[in-house]
Amino acid sequence: MCNRSSREWLFAAALAVGMSPVMAAEEVTADQVVGAIEDVFGVTQGQRRNHTKGTCAQGEFVGMTEVSAYSRSPLFSGKRLPVVARFSLAGGNPKAPDTAKTPRGMALEFTLPDGGLQHITMLNTPMFGAAQPSTFLAQMIAMKPDPATGKPDPAKIRAFIDSHPDSRPQAEFLASHNPPSSYANSTYFGIHTFKFVGRDGKVTPVRWRFVPRDGEKRLSDAELKSSPPDFLERRLIERTRHGKVHWDMIVTIGEPGDPEDNPTVSWPEGRKEVRAGTLTISSAMPQHGAACEQVNFDPLVMAEGIEPSNDPILMFRSSAYAVSFVKRIGGL
Repeated sequence: MCNRSSREWLFAAALAVGMSPVMAAEEVTADQVVGAIEDVFGVTQGQRRNHTKGTCAQGEFVGMTEVSAYSRSPLFSGKRLPVVARFSLAGGNPKAPDTAKTPRGMALEFTLPDGGLQHITMLNTPMFGAAQPSTFLAQMIAMKPDPATGKPDPAKIRAFIDSHPDSRPQAEFLASHNPPSSYANSTYFGIHTFKFVGRDGKVTPVRWRFVPRDGEKRLSDAELKSSPPDFLERRLIERTRHGKVHWDMIVTIGEPGDPEDNPTVSWPEGRKEVRAGTLTISSAMPQHGAACEQVNFDPLVMAEGIEPSNDPILMFRSSAYAVSFVKRIGGL
């Protein structure tokens, strides 16, 4: 398991981007961000503050042993590893319509041969909507409903977009791509850069995505208007009843100069890609009482052989997830 705490990684990231650890801790805190999310969506007691609406699933992962040339992680042992999965919609609204043009998530917890854990948390957009935690916080503040109307103030939204260009790539992607017709018909992206560490200590920057063997399928414009507000969970459950669902893990190998600390910037085309394994989902179920419900899918839970980059958003997610987790297990 990774032997550095989330706080240590956060401090290392702060130094890498030219901030002192004190500045990193004081500029934006996890409590501020989680509180801002609550201001936008309200609080559903005992539930996640973000990606509240979700569906549990179970399956397995078989990693390709060829990847051991890049990483000594037991994720790529070639053994069948149990997986607890969660599919979700971004935002804190448990009744968000499945037609909303917002990100979809796939979160995975792998149980490794030695009993250790590996988490992978992804979105169905190739990039994130913020390069710094301060951008995400500013977005939540701008989205806070006006008490007079119960809706966000359009002027504040425009001001946020104008002053935070790092939010635009993801927003443009979502605006130009209809949501998937099923969780099973979407690619999910790791968003961040990670580091594969080989047995010889060599470090290789990588990004990954999980590509559905069922193929990419999106709602048509007509379906976007006519589909019911709740269909994603039902379709995933029905799909698994008809057979197992598979995704291929595709790893992109970074080259010198590729951005490693900005999840809003995609890598250039033409990078070497390696098929690193296959995820198989064999069953899906409502999240209440299921295995995924109480899992805190902290993206910094990593096995030996995989390490985080100095991405400020990646570092920050761990502490924000922790604040949300403590609140929900406390029934708040």
